[in-house]
Formats: sequence, C-alpha cells, structure tokens
Amino acid sequence: MSDHFRFRAHPEHGFVATAAPSFTPHLAEWFLVREQFEPVPFSPGLYRLTEPERDGLRRTRQAVHDLRSLGYSVQADIRPGPSLSAGSPRPDRPNGLQERRSRLAQAAAGRTTQRATPPTTSPPSARPIPPKPVYAPTVHLTASGSGRSR
Repeated sequence: MSDHFRFRAHPEHGFVATAAPSFTPHLAEWFLVREQFEPVPFSPGLYRLTEPERDGLRRTRQAVHDLRSLGYSVQADIRPGPSLSAGSPRPDRPNGLQERRSRLAQAAAGRTTQRATPPTTSPPSARPIPPKPVYAPTVHLTASGSGRSR
C-alpha cells in the first residue's frame, strides 16, 4: 500500500506536503489547507506550511498525527535542515501580538476612569405592589341534563 501523504523539509519552501497521485487532488487540498498548509505557486500538488517560523516542526508533526488518526498512511521526513533553523524561507510578517499585549498590560496597570466617580443615578426604588382586586371573577357554566349532546 502506498502512502496517502508525504511530509518533508524542503530547502526553499520549508515544511512541505504532497499527496499520492492516486489521491483525489481536491480532497488532498481540503485536508492540507485545514492543517495550515498552502499550495505552492507553480508547483502543482506541493503544499508548504504557512508561517513555518511559528513552531513549524511541531505543527508539521501535528498534521502528520492528525492524518494518521484519520486512517491515512503518512510518510514523514521532517527533520529540520540548517536552512530551516537559520531563518524562515519567507519574510516574517509582524502580527502585532507583542504590541497588543504591551498595550493591555499598560492599561491594566493604569488607573481607570470608569469607577473614579460614584454613579449619578440613585438606586432603584421599590416598585409598588398593585392592590388585590375586591371582586372575584365569576364564571357561569351551564350543565345540560342529559350529558353529551349528539
């Protein structure tokens, strides 16, 4: 039985995956895109891991594990080469996470203006209970002498 998927380290594209030629191409793409791989332009059937610099080896191993747990046979030769550990094959894109965390930390450490002054509204007063009606509604039922009518 041949492997359904093959994962390996590529010198130019980082961590890559391919599907067996007998595997349906759109189904292979569906699985690999959900495992955070993207098609490599001008290389049909080759998929590279998105943002390999962001814990690429672990994410590739997770993709191998996920596909195997679904019952697919997977060959994996994903030891990172020197080109993968030295730097990323694609330019880094800042995601702003560090700046956002810094702003949140500064906001949490600062004084808040939301509770600096007491609220200007008065507490809600008790709502009056409506009085009980002085009469009891009367329902008149008529009984027929023979019971059911036909």
